[in-house]
Amino acid sequence: MAESSKPAYKRVLLKISGEALMGTTGYGISPDVLRVVASEIAEVANLGVQMAVVVGGGNIWRGAQQGSGMDRASADYVGMLATVMNAVSLQSAIEKLGVTTRVQSAIPMSQLAEPYIRRRAIRHLEKERVVIFGAGTGNPFFTTDTAAALRAMEIGADVLLMAKNIDGVYDKDPKKHPDARRYAQVSFTDALHRDLRVMDATAFALCRDNDLAIAVFELATPGNIRRVVCGEMIGTIVNSNNETRFAN
Repeated sequence: MAESSKPAYKRVLLKISGEALMGTTGYGISPDVLRVVASEIAEVANLGVQMAVVVGGGNIWRGAQQGSGMDRASADYVGMLATVMNAVSLQSAIEKLGVTTRVQSAIPMSQLAEPYIRRRAIRHLEKERVVIFGAGTGNPFFTTDTAAALRAMEIGADVLLMAKNIDGVYDKDPKKHPDARRYAQVSFTDALHRDLRVMDATAFALCRDNDLAIAVFELATPGNIRRVVCGEMIGTIVNSNNETRFAN
């Protein structure tokens, strides 16, 4: 559609779960999924949109849930290393498509990535380079959702894009309730009162308190990243507007 050919945002931060890169393999990174995700990111970057990405590490490490007996802080640090593995893999796939990409890590590892420096990240974006943030916030006890919200605010993103395995935010679990309805738009206040669990509670509070809109959509549908960046009404928008409405 003509109306969807022009970007609605100048600068965005895309949050991708590590599980999304796993595909159906059950563990690690699916080369096919990696290529598809990279091509969609490259497509949006070629529209002139400044793209930053935060990727999780759940496809490689689930932290304390592994039953390893590790303390929470150590398990979280291992998880941060997993996110850097995903970030470097995604960087390679994007650059094969001709889009210059930088990885910045919150944990210094100079052979693989630049250290996270806010002003440098913004400069890369201004030069139309895709920036992938790895190692979360660099601190244990914080999720990559929180890292995504934090980095989005630090770089001045117009919107936080939450790419999930579900096509938006519902009033109840659609897997358990066939009559569940998807929101087209929901306010921060309503999402909190209805306990919709859009994202990690700390990340949600950061977005709400700093008025950063969140767009929740399904990653698996081809072209969805471009669609949401171009302003098509897919998924769910969570923002400070008082209007809450369901999708048709």
